[in-house]
Parts: sequence; C-alpha cells; structure tokens
Amino acid sequence: MAASGDLGVAVLIVNYNSGKYLRRALEALSHQTLRDFRVIVVDNASSDGSEEGLEGRYSNVKLVRAGRNLGFAAGNNLGLEHAGAADWIALLNPDAFAEPDWLENLLLAAYANPQFSFFGCRMLLADMPDVLDGTGDVYHVSGMAWRRDHGRRAERGVSKPGEIFSPCAAAALYSRAALEEVRGFDEGYFCYFEDVDLAFRLRLRGRRCRYVPDAVVHHVSSGIVGRRSDFATYHGHRNMVWTYVKNMPLGLFWLFLPLHLLANLASIAVCAARGQLGVVLRAKRDALCGLRDVMRRRREVQAARKIGMSDLLAVMNAGLFRR
Repeated sequence: MAASGDLGVAVLIVNYNSGKYLRRALEALSHQTLRDFRVIVVDNASSDGSEEGLEGRYSNVKLVRAGRNLGFAAGNNLGLEHAGAADWIALLNPDAFAEPDWLENLLLAAYANPQFSFFGCRMLLADMPDVLDGTGDVYHVSGMAWRRDHGRRAERGVSKPGEIFSPCAAAALYSRAALEEVRGFDEGYFCYFEDVDLAFRLRLRGRRCRYVPDAVVHHVSSGIVGRRSDFATYHGHRNMVWTYVKNMPLGLFWLFLPLHLLANLASIAVCAARGQLGVVLRAKRDALCGLRDVMRRRREVQAARKIGMSDLLAVMNAGLFRR
C-alpha cells in the first residue's frame, strides 16, 4: 500500500483475536485499485498477537490500541476519531476480504448518487464463493432483521443496485458527516444489531442507503465468535429489543408492538429448541432492565426525526416470510 496523508476515505477495522483473518483482510486491501486511502486498525486488547507488526508491514495502516475490549460499536467510534480528514468511512471486518475494486466501486456509487449517505456491499461466503452471505440488511416491522439473500446461490441473489434499509457493517461505506450527525454507533450495544440501529437512526434523519452489487467482499461470516454462539445470541436478542424501542416512531411503535412481542416469543422458542433457553432469557431480561436508559435515548432520537412514518414504512419489510 502506498503511504498517504489526509485522504478522502478511511477504512476502519476492529480487531479482537482475529488470528490469520486480519492479515488476509489487509493483504486484500493492499491490492485495491483505489490507492489513496488509509486503514485504521483498532485492536481491542487481542491476546493472540494478530495486531503485532502491522504498521511496519503496511505503510498506510495505523494501529490504535484500545487497551481493553471495547466491542464493535465503541471500537469503530474510536477508529473514527483517528480517521483524520476523511470524508468517507468504510467499515470492514477482519474476516472480510475485499475484491480489488471494492473500495473504488463504493466511492463511485457514492459520488454518482449524492442523495444516498451510506452503502452496502455484495457479500459472498469466503469458503463458498458461489453462495451469498448477504446483499444488504432487511428490517421487519416486528423488529427482526436479517441479511437479504443470505445462503442463496449467488446467481439468484439481487444483482442490481437499489435502496436497502441498512448495510451489513462487516463491509460498508458511510458519509462521515452522516455518522457524526448521529454520533456514530450506540456503544451500549457492544456488538450485534448495532449496524441496524445505526441505519435506523440515520434513516430517521432522512439519510438513505444504497446497495452496490459491484462492491464485493468474501466474508467468513461470524468467523471469530460464531454465528450461533451464546455470545452472539445474547447480544443479538438483547439489542433487537433496544433497537425497536428506541427508534420506532410512536404511531408505528403501538401499531406493530403485538408483532414485536410475538417475534420475541418466537425467538425464545427457537433458541430453546437449540439449547440456548437460558441465554435468550437472560438477553430479554437485560433488555428490559436497560429500558430506562433506552427511553432516554429514544427521546433524543425521536426529537431529531425528519421523515414521516410512511417514508419509513416504505423501506421496511412487512411480509410474512423472509426474502
């Protein structure tokens, strides 16, 4: 990678014991067709040595040692503080490996579509490149969210650009101005669902998100913590409740509350069936215990809302089945 000064884009990578994945992600970045960018690696006190020697090997990589495990949300917020004068902020997981024109295609889409403030990628499974990991995130009116096209054959997934509710933050591009407008990620989430929450808050401010199918990454998909680990289950199901309560405008909140309660009951049943009843019950308990602080943040979020409920509904999913 070429050395760089105050450039227009910075790539943030939050690392925590990512082992061999981090070096592979940085090697992929070193072959980008776009050359003028910097990389900020925020290390959350890794114990596996994955962060050692990065600045000596990659001339435009800056290592920021957090000193403790801040999680994905606060880790990216810390990285943003070190992004210099970059107008665009790309997020990349250490287990996501970008194709050479990934960053260039994201920026081309950003400049060609100024009405959009953040952008999602076409994500393929790293060990099965003919299978999709996702083509953007879907938010359901019940409060559930999922990756569109996850597990589909690549040729059957969405291949045309268009509006999506949210990008998966494992590989995404955001306007720095938009991130700063909503004060970045909610650090109380630690990790999981934080990208959906961020997108929700951006959308309430009138910001829009676009899917860029030509920007491709190969993602291990929860390669570090495990997609259905107790850790992922706990944070995902706790933060699902907080996202709905904090962000859903009042009229829609009451309208879809029965669906939200039903979605929570269904998720408890599914987790119980796979032996995680205690984990999901703890997640829901802690979600309820944290509602006082969530309600305080809700007042701030709703006071800043700039769009109507019909505009929000237009980018949500209200169907009976996942698509």
